[in-house]
Amino acid sequence: MALDYDQSYKSLFQAGLEVPRYVVNSYRWWEDEAMTVMWAFNVAEISLVIRFSLYQMGDLPREMLRRRNASAIDTFLHNLADPREQQLLSTLSHAQRVEEILRRSTVQAQDPVPWGWFPPLPGHGLEPKAIALAIETESHFHFKRIAFEELVRISLGYSAPSVEWFMSQHTAFYCYLKDHLKAYPDEFPLYMEVEKQLHMVSGFIAGPIQQLFRSQPPSLIPILKVFSVLAVRFRRLYVHVPKMNWYTPFDTSIQFLEDFLGSTSTNDLARSMTANDEKDFSRLTYDSLLSEDAYVRQLLANWHNLSIAVWECCSGLPYSIPYLRDCAHTLYSRRNYHSLTAMLEGIHRYSISTAQSRGLNSTHGGMVVVDPVVFQDAVLLRRPDDNYAAYRQHYAVYPGVPFSSPSPREPEVWPGSSPAFARISADHFLRSLSEIIFSGTQDPPFRDR
Repeated sequence: MALDYDQSYKSLFQAGLEVPRYVVNSYRWWEDEAMTVMWAFNVAEISLVIRFSLYQMGDLPREMLRRRNASAIDTFLHNLADPREQQLLSTLSHAQRVEEILRRSTVQAQDPVPWGWFPPLPGHGLEPKAIALAIETESHFHFKRIAFEELVRISLGYSAPSVEWFMSQHTAFYCYLKDHLKAYPDEFPLYMEVEKQLHMVSGFIAGPIQQLFRSQPPSLIPILKVFSVLAVRFRRLYVHVPKMNWYTPFDTSIQFLEDFLGSTSTNDLARSMTANDEKDFSRLTYDSLLSEDAYVRQLLANWHNLSIAVWECCSGLPYSIPYLRDCAHTLYSRRNYHSLTAMLEGIHRYSISTAQSRGLNSTHGGMVVVDPVVFQDAVLLRRPDDNYAAYRQHYAVYPGVPFSSPSPREPEVWPGSSPAFARISADHFLRSLSEIIFSGTQDPPFRDR
């Protein structure tokens, strides 16, 4: 039977064409490292390797785990499972335990959903912008079903079924539209205007991922840890949003994460953070404080960004929380209230969002009480009551690198303050800050816990 060309369509969207090609200069060194990790005994690292699957052979982890002895597999599964599951898991065979390890280490793909938007019949009265918005919404719906791990794979030259399905559904949309315009050629001008409203870019995720991968030292596990944190950011920026931003490249800046992963101790991390903060705050001026100019606003933005970075780190690498909590103790001792309160904010947000699943919160009289994750002295500093009164009282006795939110506004909220009084207050604040930065600090009363 001859092919009916009236029923054939060009495959416009293909992952291999839409995603920028990743060129490997020498060889895929990370695949060798993945093999080494799979033969080792660190179950967290094994899970990371399985999760991102940066290797050609899809069955590689299954084959390697099946060749491990029963004791190793038991240990791996024990570390991945909830204590309440141990009795049930003990009844599984060796092969079943391997499958359970794979299942718990893999981000489960969502069931494929076909494209569901179709061109409306003529006479609908819709403006081009409204039609473009409907198409964008449908496209975003399908994009949200792609796991970040799949985007990493496709960016580095591996197959990714969910990305390929996403592309195929846009080809399906093209087919629907082509059929519609054949039936209603008068609608061509309308859809020419619709096209002007739609995104015409690709690579806004793949490009930054490729650039980040090239810029990192050639060590697989640290890179996978970075990707674990960026997966949290990806969901925040592209999944938990009402409208998709197709134009801005994916933000892969990881300054705090690099400092955290590269630190040798909590004291080392706190020292690095404090040095950066002292440098930033040393540039404050009278006018900056009194007018809350662009530089002060940047300090506030830095605080917010750090709190988000800490939350991302807690969410992507939960094992980091005790380390960050200890770092908060050190920041408190160093009187670095800027980084301290940002870190507390990030940890607190993570605690709120996960306490229920971890069984840590409780209910009293209809109120949910979140399990505290940091020491009480530090918790008081971030309470916003009366413009952070507890913090301001503490800072008056133990000055240091200030908490940005209340500090710039503090002179203006004191009763009876005048511009002259505010300037004197700012002068006192800056002189105290200068003494802290250039003369060092003394430890505040800190009770070991």
